This record gives sequence, C-alpha cells and structure tokens, in this order.
Amino acid sequence: MSTPALAEAASSPRRKGRPRVSETASPSLVQILNLVRSGQATTRQEIERYSELGRAVVADRLGTLCELGLLNESELGAAAGGRAPRLVRFSADRGKILVATLDQTALGVGIADLGGALLMEHHEASELTQPVSSLAERLTTLFRWILERQGNPPLYGISISLPGAVPDGGEAVFLGTTPTVLPGWENFPLVETLVEAFEAPVWLRSSVETMTMGELHAGAGSGHRTILFVKVGKRIGAGLGSDGALFRGAQGAVGLIGSVPVSGPGGGGTLEAMAGSDRIAQEGRSAAERGASPILAEHIRRGGEITALEVAQAAQIGDAAAIEILSQSGRLIGQVVATLANMLNPALIVLSGSIAQTNDILLASAREAIYGACHPLVSRDLQVVRSQMGSSAGLVGAAIVAIEGVFSPAILRDWIMAGRPQAHPLFQRIKDDIARKRLAEESTVRPPDA
Repeated sequence: MSTPALAEAASSPRRKGRPRVSETASPSLVQILNLVRSGQATTRQEIERYSELGRAVVADRLGTLCELGLLNESELGAAAGGRAPRLVRFSADRGKILVATLDQTALGVGIADLGGALLMEHHEASELTQPVSSLAERLTTLFRWILERQGNPPLYGISISLPGAVPDGGEAVFLGTTPTVLPGWENFPLVETLVEAFEAPVWLRSSVETMTMGELHAGAGSGHRTILFVKVGKRIGAGLGSDGALFRGAQGAVGLIGSVPVSGPGGGGTLEAMAGSDRIAQEGRSAAERGASPILAEHIRRGGEITALEVAQAAQIGDAAAIEILSQSGRLIGQVVATLANMLNPALIVLSGSIAQTNDILLASAREAIYGACHPLVSRDLQVVRSQMGSSAGLVGAAIVAIEGVFSPAILRDWIMAGRPQAHPLFQRIKDDIARKRLAEESTVRPPDA
C-alpha cells in the first residue's frame, strides 16, 4: 500500500485492530465497488449473491472500501419481515472530476461528482482560433476558480470535449502526451500542462462523443439500450451509445457523417456542405438578396448579418423561404440518419445543436425523412427527439468518460488500495516523465543575446 494510503488508513478509527488487507484482495474490492457503484447491489446480501463471495470476505472488503471512503453503510433499507438491512452506497462525493467543452465560439467548464452529477458549470464566449496557449491559460484559470469555489476537493481526473475526432489511444490507460486533434495544436502540450498543473489524469474526447454520453446517462437517452445522437451545426456528426457505453470504432472516428455525399437542389456535395449551418446561412443571404425572404432582407437593410440562427428565427415566424431552407436541410440530414438507423436499429435518435434545438421545422423535416426511409421494423418503436440538455450534455458526458476510465476494472485494480487514481503506477510514470521533460527544457533555455 502506498504511503498516502497508509496515512489515511492510520487516521481511520475502524482500521484499528484489523489486519491490513493484502494486495491480492484487489480483484474482489474492484468487483464489490463496481457492483455497488452501478446500482446492481445495494445490501450485503445482494453483494454476496452477485459476487459469489463468502460473507466474511464481503464484510472484510466492505470494511476496507468504507475506510478508503469509496463506500458507506450509513442508511437503513426497508425491512422485509425481519431486521432492516443496512444499505451500501457509493460515495460519489469522495472525489471530483473537472470537465470542459471547447467549441468554435464558446468555452464551457464545470465540476462533477463521481456519479456524474454536474455540481457547477460556467459558459463564456471564446474563439477556438485564438492561440492554444491563451486558451489553455484561460482553461487553467477557470479550473482553479471552480476548485476554489468547491473547497478544493480531491480531484480524480480532468476530461475535455473537443470539436473534432480524437484518435483512440488503443491500450493507453492515461494520456501522457497530447494527440494531434485540431489545426494549430500540433506543438502545444495541453495534456502535459494540465497534468502538471492539477496532478490528475486527463481524458480527451470529441464533442459528439461526450454529448452522446451525456444524453445516454442523464438526458433523453437515459433508460434506452441504444441511442443515435446527431449534432447539427457547422459540422454534422453522430455518436452511438449502446448498453451504457460509447462505441468508438477502430480509430475513434465514429460518426463522421458530415463527409457523406448527398444530392440536393442545384447539385451535390457533402452533408455538411449541403445541410450544415454555413449552407443555411448562405441560402438565407441568397433568399434575402433576390427578394424571396422579406424578413431576412429587412434584417440586412438594418445592417444585420445573416446566420443560420437568423434563418431559423425567420422560419419560426412564417417566412416561406426560410422554412424551405430549413426543411431542405432537415430532409438531407434525415436521409443520411435513416441509413444509420436501418443499420444500427436504435431505440432513440436525439438531434442537437442550436438550430435543431430551437427550431421545429428542421426537426419535423428530419423526422419525416427518417421515418419515411426506415424499414418498418426499425421505425415501429423509434423515437426522434431534440436534446433537452443543451450545452450541459457535453460537460456531463465528459465527466462520464473520466469516471468510466477511472473505475474500469483494469485501471481500478491498480489504485484501489491507495484510494485515489493518482496512485496508479502508469500515472506516476507519466507525471515523472513530464517533470523530467520540463526540467530538461528549463536547463537548455538559451541566454539572452549580448
């Protein structure tokens, strides 16, 4: 057991008089913790039944997990003809996860407990085109502010959502270096900077992936086995959640449906080029200039700029040209999504993005195209809805990504005896490597010119 764990155990009154649990107990500790954390088992009797471990072993492991602060037995359950059982609960407040979403024009940050509940969030305007060093500095400042507001709780991880596909790390347990994700980020050590600043493991995922996880665990997808999430904006992407998990594919590039070729009035192109927010804005400007949209034309006369949101607002108040623009976008998106639905047979399709969430016309058009092109068995019980989580979906999903990483059995078994994921040997090596690189950089700094 590590030094921090021994210190913590020594301070616990329940540890006195009990033998130290052997390292060989890790598998059963992991099994019991995840049975309780998942909600599958809530009493000692249920733990014994599902784990197939003996009563004495379960009692010993529960004692250890309670001492580590990961479980508690403070509440009584309902009696069933005898003495009321003591409920075993996961201590979701044992640690926290820092989360962030980076978008083209916005930055969101928050903090979640180990159950994925978002405790605090903050959103502000931010340009992704700014130097990544400036963005990282702002992100670090906001993270420190949030931690201070929350009383500087124990930190279990940091999870960040990015507007682009994040390569799958394969067998990598924790990120030790920053993968190439966005243009201009090639030479900036974002992951290394965050590990140095907060001494916690870091996860990176695409915004579509984190929003899919957010919807699956806390949004419209909660309770559904399989959901298909579609984000509509400048980029159009999809995510697949099945049995509570995110499907990432071979390289982490699942759902890049914006690159699918489609045909529409006046030609063809990729789905993003033909139905994304840039195309909607372009068609809106064209309609205003040729006099087909009085509302958008008046907006231009007043010095306003035509964006996809202006087109959506015009459609909502009955502008015929704007309605047709959004309907066409919805039809094209629906046709592509229907192909996915026929292959994947989801129970639920969730449309997200500012236009899809605020405009009934695009949603209705996409829904009609999906139902019209799906096989009857696929469409029979299929629901097509808009996201109700908005910008919170990415933050919640980012938290779930980190939590599932931290508590996956392969990772958990190597830190559970110490009570914190920072004790994992691989993370220790990553932290040491980053420190050595930093020291080497500082020792090779060129002196000022004479």
